[in-house]
Amino acid sequence: MLEKTFYKTFLSRSFNIPVKVTYWDGKTETYGDGDPEVHITLNEPIPIGDIRKNASIALGEGYMDKKIEIDGSIEKLITSAYETANSFFHNNKFIHFLPKQKHDEKESKQDIQSHYDLGNDFYKLWLDKTMTYSCAYFEHPDDDLTTAQINKVHHIINKLNPQPGRTLLDIGCGWGTLMLTAAKEYHLKVTGVTLSQEQYDLVSQRIKDDHLEDVAKVLLVDYRELGDRQWDYVTSVGMFEHVGEENLGQYFKDVAEYLRPNGVALIHGITRQGKGANNGWLNKWIFPGGYVPGLTENIQHMLDAGLQIDDLEPLRRHYQKTTEIWDKNFKMHEAEITKMMDERFVRMWDLYLQACSASFASGNIDVMQFLLSKGPSSRELPMTRGYMLK
Repeated sequence: MLEKTFYKTFLSRSFNIPVKVTYWDGKTETYGDGDPEVHITLNEPIPIGDIRKNASIALGEGYMDKKIEIDGSIEKLITSAYETANSFFHNNKFIHFLPKQKHDEKESKQDIQSHYDLGNDFYKLWLDKTMTYSCAYFEHPDDDLTTAQINKVHHIINKLNPQPGRTLLDIGCGWGTLMLTAAKEYHLKVTGVTLSQEQYDLVSQRIKDDHLEDVAKVLLVDYRELGDRQWDYVTSVGMFEHVGEENLGQYFKDVAEYLRPNGVALIHGITRQGKGANNGWLNKWIFPGGYVPGLTENIQHMLDAGLQIDDLEPLRRHYQKTTEIWDKNFKMHEAEITKMMDERFVRMWDLYLQACSASFASGNIDVMQFLLSKGPSSRELPMTRGYMLK
């Protein structure tokens, strides 16, 4: 009886949309006014102690293990929880534990490989043909994902105002589309860095296939181990979320050290317009070691590193749309992925993608592009922003 009372109170305060809940005893309650938009079925109770320890982990694992079923949009349900002031996402009573965070070089390599080395065949099923695993840029409402990812690559490179023959370092180069586009279309000499063996193998093959050995190379190395080399431009997409709160300042110092005087960097990553934060379930199951820094936190580290800000652009709605397309693609290949992994993995990954969409939709997180200079801002850039849109 006490358990049921706890759940009724907990769930009735967690959403701003009408929700129907069927409990393990077969009884059903509706919370909120109007017709229910989502139906939650609790096949068995999750221990109250687990929810109090960390509700995000307990509920996420409950869904993975089929203790919880959701009929309706998971994205809409999680969005409503983010938008509800006293939900489990915001109430400190339900965030007593967070997975331990380590970010030395050994731990960083393990963290990256646990996510990105799930296999190129896996990512090929639901990413676009450019194999770009970061926020796309939808210049037009009807852009497909491939077009939007190519848009994003050009949008980033154009902001650098790149001059042919100069050098570019791409920290966290993924499967290489940005760095190879910079080499082929902008005539830059490029170096990519990754800790993922799968990414390294594919980028190496792409360099050979495109006969770019003279102007492009990829390194399987921690970005902190590049020595005293410097480049004219630095790009880093979806990277600073992985370095950890304690290493964020050093990350931006490294970016500054790798830039030549008056060099320009474009840093693109997930941030928050409030304080930095992490999510227990995501840290445990999806991105070990992940930390989403706050906007002012990022800016202070940039300034402390001796960098100056030339331009700042938020792209939150673009990432919401990107993750929604990824989840749609993922579901189209659900049977193949289930054979490749298992059903629990599929439920976990679907929850992850929809939770990301919800987090962007609610404004809980944002994604921003920071254009930075090593030296007085815009010294080597045009005086107006029009050049970025060429």
